[in-house]
Amino acid sequence: MESEINKSHPSLQRAIDVALWMNFKYRIDERSYGVIQDKKAHWYNVVETKGRRKSSLIPIPNDYCEMTYEQIEAIRTIVNPLHHWEEMIGLFSSTHGEILRFILAGKIPVEKLIRYELATRGYDQNNQRVGFDKATKIWLK
Repeated sequence: MESEINKSHPSLQRAIDVALWMNFKYRIDERSYGVIQDKKAHWYNVVETKGRRKSSLIPIPNDYCEMTYEQIEAIRTIVNPLHHWEEMIGLFSSTHGEILRFILAGKIPVEKLIRYELATRGYDQNNQRVGFDKATKIWLK
């Protein structure tokens, strides 16, 4: 993924996806990434924000809570998807359709399933080993 930094991206959405992943990945180091536009070439670059004027950066969201079906389609149909998207899409793509329909129809709390799984691994939000008791307190709150 580091190869995606300071690399030109033809799509603003892909550059945002890279920046958000890098912000998550380097949250412990407090490194921050943003997106700038090369106005001459009409490309977008992901850059470390340290030492940059905020006015030079394109505003990006903090998360994907406002994701649209069009964005999902763009992620699903890109030729070289980003690794984290490929992994997440694979989770759903390899799941039987009846199971997916049951999850929706039964209003299965997917976030709670994820939190429970993370608690059973004994790690905190920053992937630091904290033991099962503390992980349970962190994830199952």
